[in-house]
Amino acid sequence: MLVRNWMNPTVISIEAQGSMAEALQLMKENGVKTLPVFDRGSLVGVLTDRDLKRASASDATLLEVHELLHLLGRVKVRDIMSRKPITIPDSYTIEEAAEVLHDHHISGAPVLDARGRLVGLVTQDDLFRALMSLTGVKRRGIHLAFELEDRPGSIKEMADVIRRHGGRIVSILSSCDRAPQGFRHVYIRAYEVDREQMDVLLKELQAAGRLLYLVDHRENRREIFHP
Repeated sequence: MLVRNWMNPTVISIEAQGSMAEALQLMKENGVKTLPVFDRGSLVGVLTDRDLKRASASDATLLEVHELLHLLGRVKVRDIMSRKPITIPDSYTIEEAAEVLHDHHISGAPVLDARGRLVGLVTQDDLFRALMSLTGVKRRGIHLAFELEDRPGSIKEMADVIRRHGGRIVSILSSCDRAPQGFRHVYIRAYEVDREQMDVLLKELQAAGRLLYLVDHRENRREIFHP
C-alpha cells in the first residue's frame, strides 16, 4: 500500500509572505491542520496548527479583540513556519510514512514525486484509513488472535478451520514482536462465520493452536483466553 494511493492529492498551500490570519482562515475553511509554504514556487516550509498556537499563545490572552486581529494580520507565515520541512516520497509504503511521522512527532507531511514535485499531503488520518482498509475492520466480522509456532503451514491450519465454518478471510497479519522464541502472533479477520457454530469453531481452533482472544464486532462479543 503506497502513499500515492492514500494521500490527499488536493494540497492547500500558502505563500511565505501570507499572514497568520490568512493561514488560520485557510485551515478553517478547508479543515486541514498542515499548510505547505511556498516562496517563488519553491517549497520552503510547513505551517501547522501547532505553529499557529505557539505563535499566538504568549500575548493573545492580554490583547483586546481588535489588537489581536491586528496582530494576526501583521505576523507573516515565514516568521512562524517550520523550516526545512519533512517530506515523504509518494513511492513510500504507508508503514514507512507512519514511521516518518512518528519519528519526527508530526501529524502530516508534504508528498513529493520522483521529480521532487509536490503531489499531495499525507496525514495521520490517511494512515488510519489505510489501516482500517488493510485490516477489514469496517466489515464488522470476527477478529481472532493466535500464538502459533513459527513454521510453514501453522497459519494455514487456523485459516482452514475458519473456512470450514463458512468464514471468508479479510486479512491475515503476523508479527514476531513480543512473541516467545520460535513463535509468532497471528491476527485473522473473517466475516460470514456462522454465529450459531461459534462455540464449535472456538473449540476446534483451541485444539489446533493457542487462541489468545476473540472479538466479534457485529455481536460485540469479546473473550480473552490467554492474556
